[in-house]
Amino acid sequence: MPVKSMRDALNETLHAEMARDEKIIILGEDVAGGAGGTGVEEAAGGIFGVSAGLYTKFGKERVIDTPISESAIIGAAAGAALAGYRPIAELMFADFIGVSMDQLYNQIAKFRYMFGGKTRCPVVVRMPTGAGMNMGAQHSQTIYPIVTSVPGLKVVIPSNPADAKGLMTTALRDDDPVVFFEHKALYPRKGEVPDGEYMIPFGEAALVREGEDATVVAIARMVTFAEKALDGLEANGITCDLIDPRTTSPLDLDTILESLEGTGRLVIVDESPPRCSIASDIAGMVASEGFDLLKAPIQMVTAPHTPVPFAKDLERAYVPSPDDISAAIRKVVAY
Repeated sequence: MPVKSMRDALNETLHAEMARDEKIIILGEDVAGGAGGTGVEEAAGGIFGVSAGLYTKFGKERVIDTPISESAIIGAAAGAALAGYRPIAELMFADFIGVSMDQLYNQIAKFRYMFGGKTRCPVVVRMPTGAGMNMGAQHSQTIYPIVTSVPGLKVVIPSNPADAKGLMTTALRDDDPVVFFEHKALYPRKGEVPDGEYMIPFGEAALVREGEDATVVAIARMVTFAEKALDGLEANGITCDLIDPRTTSPLDLDTILESLEGTGRLVIVDESPPRCSIASDIAGMVASEGFDLLKAPIQMVTAPHTPVPFAKDLERAYVPSPDDISAAIRKVVAY
């Protein structure tokens, strides 16, 4: 299989799906780029270049630059979906979702329910998320727990290029609204990506590694950090199941519980702060559904309950590290 970055895997998937279905449109800030100083139209492809080339290939009727208004972007996408299109709404940073929460959680998430199933709203909202690039407290947050809490929204968080392609293809063909989080620090990450059509069903976690001593559940960039931690622990004879949920709504709790039947110990790694996080959500469900499987208290490895620091050293301390993950695994294995 060819090796590609996550950015390229996403970009190629957008190109392929827009070529396949003329009802797919994309709108957001700088997805086309507008007119430069010379009057020549540019194709910026968004701030991280994920939608690069779409404007040149599909034109201004399908690749639409918007005003700097997230409420307008999501609101326009909602209307377009109800009118029969399949819009991709790109927000420049996940942090800006707050401006559009009424359109997202009060409208898009509820259309099918409130109209008795007589309509659909196939919107895909794409947004870069996460810390690690020194972009400050308003551009580095991990807010997928907020969106996961909203009934009616599907929430997708890939950790590698192949999953990014498979999950994005599924998202673009889904008739329900999907919020697709792309960790900005993972855009350069490379990996093998299947050629041709490739889809990954929502609600099916990936078993990244198999082991005996503990179950580690990690999300997005934390999957790569967990792998580094496990590489070090294996030298000391400690092996773990590593599970990547891939989607938090729906969540594949069954795979986590099946792993716990064999290991009896759970470590959850989540970049979001600990209160009302995905880590606390999974811990609560496991305690409710699989308490008898546990041989040790559940360990959560999360960011602290603070805004994301701007300073490089402080941000590095803020983000859960492989050493933090190793310490948590050692703690549960010691029971």
